[in-house]
Amino acid sequence: MRSNLLQPRVVAVERLIPADAQRIFDVLADPAQHPVFDGSGSVRQAQEGNPERLSKGATFGMDMKLGRRYQIRNTVVEFDEPRRIAWRHFGGHRWRYLLSEAEGGTLVREEWDPTPVPRAYPVLALTGFPKRNAEGMAKTLERLQEHVTRS
Repeated sequence: MRSNLLQPRVVAVERLIPADAQRIFDVLADPAQHPVFDGSGSVRQAQEGNPERLSKGATFGMDMKLGRRYQIRNTVVEFDEPRRIAWRHFGGHRWRYLLSEAEGGTLVREEWDPTPVPRAYPVLALTGFPKRNAEGMAKTLERLQEHVTRS
């Protein structure tokens, strides 16, 4: 896990995935595939009525479980195909994926960015979210690699 020096509260995990950036981005931009590569164990399934492909401003819902089952709506707030995609939910923090070409494939960086809601961070830190998120993100990138290189 590496944090950005300018924004030390951003949790980031990187992995070199031996696949084309567009292939990876296509998976990230398809909400129906999010439960397939989620490594946290909290994303259960995509809700009905989601767009087939995400775009800036698109909203999509997920059935989740973190202790208990719940539903969440997300809004895509960053979208630069095939380099960047990020979404946020009502809490305001962002889940971001940054893709860059690298020797041997694509360097994928996943970030959990709570900086838009600084007042919430102390509670999130006390409950262990940054550490748990880093662990889940590492598993997510591993599963993402397995998924995009399978076929």
